[in-house]
Amino acid sequence: MTGAYTIDPLHSTIGFSVRHAMITNVRGRFDRFEGLLLLDGSDPSRSKAYVSVQTDSLDTGVADRDAHLAGPDFFDSATFPLMAFHSTGITPLGDDEFRLSGGLRIKDVELPLDIDVVFGGSGDDASGHHRVGFAGTATLRRSDWGLAWNTPLDTGGVFIGDKVTLTLDISAVRSEQEAADTAA
Repeated sequence: MTGAYTIDPLHSTIGFSVRHAMITNVRGRFDRFEGLLLLDGSDPSRSKAYVSVQTDSLDTGVADRDAHLAGPDFFDSATFPLMAFHSTGITPLGDDEFRLSGGLRIKDVELPLDIDVVFGGSGDDASGHHRVGFAGTATLRRSDWGLAWNTPLDTGGVFIGDKVTLTLDISAVRSEQEAADTAA
């Protein structure tokens, strides 16, 4: 499993959910992202992860809401087209579970973020490419990154919750050069 892996965006999802109107959750995802995993199978704590996401690629299923989220009240995608995560450490939690610590940069703010990750497995796909899979979750307060727009409700509370849950389902493919070097 040791090697460099590129995240496969066609078989991966970076999603989110946030409380809406104090009564339900709105879910969405980002459609354009890329990432690199440098995995050390003998010592997972030495592994690294890098991910960048195009902030205007979010999709909640409502075009007007997506445009508002990509606009200056939230991501300001015209000024800050990317958000990025880079790992700073990995802590084994037992079985196939890990805590991936790192820095998340949104707009011009970088703050620490921990992502709880479960290793889903590894193996060769139908095309002979070696893949690894991970699922992860993290919770953050969007206002910490300057995504603070809101509207108070007449019934109390606010229109959009501050707590955001991120969900990751990642499939990554070992780089062709890495595979060639391993075969040689």
